[in-house]
Amino acid sequence: MYDPDNPGTRPEESPHKGKTGLRRVWNALFYSMAGLRAAYRHEDAFRQEVALAAVLVPLALLLPASAVGRAMMIASVLLVLIVELLNSAVEAAIDRISLEQHRLSKRAKDIGSAAVMLALLNVLAVWSLVLLG
Repeated sequence: MYDPDNPGTRPEESPHKGKTGLRRVWNALFYSMAGLRAAYRHEDAFRQEVALAAVLVPLALLLPASAVGRAMMIASVLLVLIVELLNSAVEAAIDRISLEQHRLSKRAKDIGSAAVMLALLNVLAVWSLVLLG
């Protein structure tokens, strides 16, 4: 049992948590790249959104918009990818705990899905406002 006053009972922590400075940044870079590869390999929605980003980001640079407008358009697209990564992480963690149907698992997954939907609607709103004035 965990006793905060007894160091011998502390829950296990990652051995990488103690790393600092450039070593931590270097490790984080490789963990992040592994996460992007895993999402691309295992998540259909992430692949679809990467394809959408591959079209929309260059398009944002070509369309007549101010620099701030372009930045907002690109940021809105990148936000979709960020939210999808977080949603996929939540789903993977839930599935790791249990594959059985549970109302709280469904709720968490539905909420993650709703976050992705709002991020996609945000793309539509930002692009419309920037392009239509």
